[in-house]
Amino acid sequence: MPDGANLKAEIAGSISQIPASDWDACAGSDNPFLSHAFFLALEETGCTTADTGWRPYHLIIRKDCGTLAAIMPLFLKGHSYGEYVFDHGWADAYERAGGRYYPKLQSAVPFTPVTGSRLLVRAGEDRSALERALLSTAKKITSELGTSSLHLTFLPEAQTGAARDAGYLIRTDQQFHWHNRGYSSFEDFLSALSSRKRKQIRKERRRVEEQGINFRLLTGAEIREQDWDSFFEFYMDTGRRKWGSPYLNRTFFTRVGELMADRILLLMCEHQGEAVAGTLNFIGADTLYGRYWGCLESFDSLHFEACYYQAIDYAIAHNMAHVEAGAQGEHKLARGYEPQKTYSAHWIENEGFRDAVARYLEHERREVDAHVDILGDHTPFKKDA
Repeated sequence: MPDGANLKAEIAGSISQIPASDWDACAGSDNPFLSHAFFLALEETGCTTADTGWRPYHLIIRKDCGTLAAIMPLFLKGHSYGEYVFDHGWADAYERAGGRYYPKLQSAVPFTPVTGSRLLVRAGEDRSALERALLSTAKKITSELGTSSLHLTFLPEAQTGAARDAGYLIRTDQQFHWHNRGYSSFEDFLSALSSRKRKQIRKERRRVEEQGINFRLLTGAEIREQDWDSFFEFYMDTGRRKWGSPYLNRTFFTRVGELMADRILLLMCEHQGEAVAGTLNFIGADTLYGRYWGCLESFDSLHFEACYYQAIDYAIAHNMAHVEAGAQGEHKLARGYEPQKTYSAHWIENEGFRDAVARYLEHERREVDAHVDILGDHTPFKKDA
């Protein structure tokens, strides 16, 4: 039972057990990755199942009147892949000490390093009380299941205070995001950069044009099955080269396209009439989320154009505040994407191991802070901007 009067906890072993209207009333509509449709597409197409090590185990809090008031998206995991907050070292140390690290509990958007609420609370309800109820109940479930740990990854900074108060350990990392400072055009954005960086970006864009690359930006009903066929080839090629075994299957792209077509921006790159590369973006309320990219041939600067500059163009044209281009990649810094801290919260059941990880995280946070400060001094913007 959760802490708090007149509240009841349940576990949903499938997203289909939770009505979309209830889930989305808690998740809101700003972040497409938190939508019922996105989780449903993953589960229906076999990407998030017990067989893949992502067993749905969503935590629900109801009021005594039956109203579904809060949700923690949750998975029982048999590995640490597809998370982007790496705890393989923790798992190794835990098991060398004689413990069993897996399974563990994971609150995350599978397969994408996107910040968003992991404590979903219906509008109009007591957010603070329900966040506390989710956090305390999730700890109890961790203990009852005999699992080693619980991880809330890519948590908004605003929710880290509640997690810290509940005894969770806070971890930080960093990504690169682009921010729209009221630019009227891409050239307006370039005018905010130093002369050298401005020339570099113009050269890269010109080089793509000289190679005869054309772009098709598709959304909604414009996306056809043959486009998904082509894009899946690009996705698989990148997966094989970078991480060996891609997480998503071909059916997922069709299904997510059916469920979320108007929140998808598919950029197809064509050369001599043939699709040669592509990138998949998701459209949020004020943020364009760049995700999967692939290219079957080698073209100078095409990755920068397709993944970064086209996204900036789209964000400016549609008055969007941010472009969030995923994990890693300090090469994004020279292209106007600035360092942004990310957060996660971790509950480790064993007190001794929890204390050891806490000491490690204290050191790691200092390193991340220093790294973000250094990167912030090397953005491409004019020093007086």
